[in-house]
Amino acid sequence: MLGLAIHTTSPELGLAISDFRGEFRHQVWPLGRDLSSRLHVYLADFIQPQTWRDLTFIAVVTGPGGFTGTRIGVVTARTLAQQLEIPLFGVSTLAALAEGARSRLIHYAAGRFPDIAVQLPAQRGELFGALYQLSDHSGLIPLFPDTVLTQESWLEKLNSWPTDYHLIKAEGGLAASVKHVLTLADHGWRQGQRPHWSKVLPFYGQHPVDL
Repeated sequence: MLGLAIHTTSPELGLAISDFRGEFRHQVWPLGRDLSSRLHVYLADFIQPQTWRDLTFIAVVTGPGGFTGTRIGVVTARTLAQQLEIPLFGVSTLAALAEGARSRLIHYAAGRFPDIAVQLPAQRGELFGALYQLSDHSGLIPLFPDTVLTQESWLEKLNSWPTDYHLIKAEGGLAASVKHVLTLADHGWRQGQRPHWSKVLPFYGQHPVDL
């Protein structure tokens, strides 16, 4: 089994690949405006010595994040999954960050992690916010889906949350979470999920955009 993860929602490109038996590689490149023109070159170099036909599934970050970068990553992943006829997992930017908190919360008893609240700056002074539950068996369970809120509404949501939570305030360096994107996709694969590429759409904080 071989999985590939792609993260393009920020000016950085993040790629990760693993056979889930010991081989694992991930890397981040600060490409900025060159991301759209260089993505395919970096992909082709990164996947070696494996080939495209070796892939079992692909995972891509669907947002929230930058409009252009998110769209390019999703379109690329959809095209690859379609041509290779393999499953495509769409993973939220916020979900990947929440999964990354697991290793930082190992001092909690097994199965008793606090809920994970993640916030990310949006436009016009608003925030993207979401809450998740970490599970040893199910990976990550959404409790409050990715939503655009005012800062006041988000604080009200957190203040009224009925259980303990750990807050992640995301700023830069989002692409480094690409390794957690791969982890979440692997959880889904092992649970029998085989998502079709056509179901994966970018999330901009509004309704899904058709591709």
